[in-house]
Amino acid sequence: MQTNPTHTSLVAIGDSFTEGMSDRLPDGTYRGWADLLAGRMAARTPGFRYANLAVRGKLIAQIVDEQVGPAAAMQPDVITLVGGLNDTLRPKCDMGRVRALLEEAVERLTPACKHLVLMRSPGRQGPVLERFRPRMEELFACVDDLAARHGALVVDLYGAPSLADPRAWDVDRLHLTDEGHRRVAEAVWQTLGYEAEDPEWRTPMPPTPPPNWTARRVEDARFTRQYLLPWIGRRLTGRSSGDGRTGAHFSAELGKAFWVTPVDHTHPGPVTDWRQVRP
Repeated sequence: MQTNPTHTSLVAIGDSFTEGMSDRLPDGTYRGWADLLAGRMAARTPGFRYANLAVRGKLIAQIVDEQVGPAAAMQPDVITLVGGLNDTLRPKCDMGRVRALLEEAVERLTPACKHLVLMRSPGRQGPVLERFRPRMEELFACVDDLAARHGALVVDLYGAPSLADPRAWDVDRLHLTDEGHRRVAEAVWQTLGYEAEDPEWRTPMPPTPPPNWTARRVEDARFTRQYLLPWIGRRLTGRSSGDGRTGAHFSAELGKAFWVTPVDHTHPGPVTDWRQVRP
């Protein structure tokens, strides 16, 4: 990988991790690591184009069916693909099928871009990670194998102590905070060959006194009521948080993705302020 390269376009596909939850802007939209990365790249390259097709709750089969084709058709310089983790959290998960679908995605995307970026997703310390760790590590072994065989780049977030810290995660315990997303953007930025802006992104956060027993129980009750029970309800009824949604830069009316670009590449600002690139 060259140092300080010039990329003219980026397409991001995946689930809620790439959509940007829970890095919420004041207007209620999500930003996230992919938007932060696009903003940095745009500040370096006039005419930079970006599309985020990721949708919360999507399984790897849905990512392959709904996002891989549009992403490949755009022929960008860089495609990021993060998927399969939602599958590993399901009680009944066919890891053989997950691996096969991930391989299909990589085989279709590799010839469509200059650089395909895969990830070993971060895992929050706690009982959920321990329960699903074997599946996650099987998924990440597949990612490493596919990258080696197809020349893709791998960003290792799973091995970063800073992103295992519960303070990097939102109250839903499933999605990163704005600080977590910032660190992910930095990790991908460096993996693509750009000069580090934060060489210490992996470094653990400074220690703070742990919350007391009462505060932990109150937070556990809130988490159960607001997030865990609704999540279980969706699983039992076969619903998903992504039902009826499309990616931020996908037109349901046209049935295809579209590019966005900053009005002023020297001050790109939030991607929500960018304008659509006309065909």
